Amino acid sequence: MSIEYLWNITKTMLEGAQTTVILFLIAIVISIPLGFLFTLMANSKIKPLSWFAHSYIYLMRGTPLLLQLLFICFGLPIIPVIGEYLVMDRFVAACLGFVLNYAAYFAEIFRGGLLAIDKGQYEASKVLGLNRFQTTTRVILPQMFRVALPSITNESITLVKDTALLYAVAVPELLHFAQTAVNRDFTIVPFFIAGIVYLLMTLVLTLIFKQLEKRLTFE
Repeated sequence: MSIEYLWNITKTMLEGAQTTVILFLIAIVISIPLGFLFTLMANSKIKPLSWFAHSYIYLMRGTPLLLQLLFICFGLPIIPVIGEYLVMDRFVAACLGFVLNYAAYFAEIFRGGLLAIDKGQYEASKVLGLNRFQTTTRVILPQMFRVALPSITNESITLVKDTALLYAVAVPELLHFAQTAVNRDFTIVPFFIAGIVYLLMTLVLTLIFKQLEKRLTFE
């Protein structure tokens, strides 16, 4: 097996990895604030809003991500009457599925972060004369994020690995190109290269979050 062959399949899989990275960035940028919004809704005193948020979180966390992707990609278009208006590009549909799924997980992470904050923080803020908005933005949210960051890190790494599910809905990505090379060349080397690429992506992500944790720790 020549160096040229290894370079060629690595280059091909790196092209597929671009799709993986784009999906990850879209999912993480949208699902984190959306998850926080669902946390606020779940804690709302407005019962219908709270019920909706809790139901949504339960549904998305209680069913497999793969099932959700298949439903969005292949199920929505065959719904009577409105199905034809719900046909989406496969990558767009996959992004939607990842965002909706991970928003539910991040919502639970943020809820746990809020529960970890001592109630005395609210009382101390009130004594200091801070209003509700100031208390939330200056006291509660920074502490919540600090507590939730390790869980956010773990979930983000899981998100990188879950992007391999794009293979199941026919979106060309890293694993797709690896499988194609294996079938074509009858060698398992592309699988090893794909594994190394995934490890490198998760390593970079881990280092970024580690630096963020250190910065928040010393603030």
